[in-house]
Amino acid sequence: MASGLSPVPKFYWKAAKMKIRNSLKSLKNRHRDCRVIRRRGRTYVINKTNRRFKARQG
Repeated sequence: MASGLSPVPKFYWKAAKMKIRNSLKSLKNRHRDCRVIRRRGRTYVINKTNRRFKARQG
């Protein structure tokens, strides 16, 4: 019998994960629509056309 752990849902692996980096300059140049945004003391790189290009600093 299984050890009681439930299997990981399939949708869990499909979600795009945010990169956490010290320098966002190279991540900003990955796509032409990437923008650097400051919110609540953190710096983010967001992309509204391709959501997988996202990152956070701080």
